[in-house]
Amino acid sequence: MEPSTSEQPALANHACQQLEPTAADGLRAYAAKTRANADQFAGGLKDITINGLPSVEDCTPWEELREAHFARLTAQRPAIA
Repeated sequence: MEPSTSEQPALANHACQQLEPTAADGLRAYAAKTRANADQFAGGLKDITINGLPSVEDCTPWEELREAHFARLTAQRPAIA
């Protein structure tokens, strides 16, 4: 059953609250980053669809990728005395 017209404005007022400007900016930045990540992922899937998967010889083993990522994370982390 739909709310009566007398209930609708109260529901609308409750659901539409203003965000603080910094919160709105943060939400926009998060949405833009999420869209960019989705576009990059979609591009990768499209490339696989068009060209197929690369041969095993042309791929980097996941262990090497993991170690390179750990090295990047370690470089970003401040040294502990």
